[in-house]
Amino acid sequence: GYFYSRWRKCIWSSHDLSDIVFIDNYIFNKDVFIQFNSTVGKYVGYTKHGVYNAELRNNNTGILQSERSQVDICKQNADVYQQTITDKS
Repeated sequence: GYFYSRWRKCIWSSHDLSDIVFIDNYIFNKDVFIQFNSTVGKYVGYTKHGVYNAELRNNNTGILQSERSQVDICKQNADVYQQTITDKS
C-alpha cells in the first residue's frame, strides 16, 4: 500500500516568539518529498517528484504568498498558547 500525509508545524522556543518557524511537510511512504519552511521562504524538493512540484509551487506567487502568511497565523496561535502556559505556571 501507499502512505501519504501532510504535517504542518509551528515551532518556537523563545517567549517573545521571535524565532517562530512554520514548516509544511508533504510525506509519501514516510519520506518527505517536498517541504515549505518559512525561514527559507520557498518550497524545497527532496525527490525527483518533489523537485518538480517545488518548482511549480515556487512559480505560483499565490501559493507562496499563502504559505508565507502562515507564519503570522502561527504567531497568533502561539501567542495564545504561550499566554495560557505562562498564566498557569
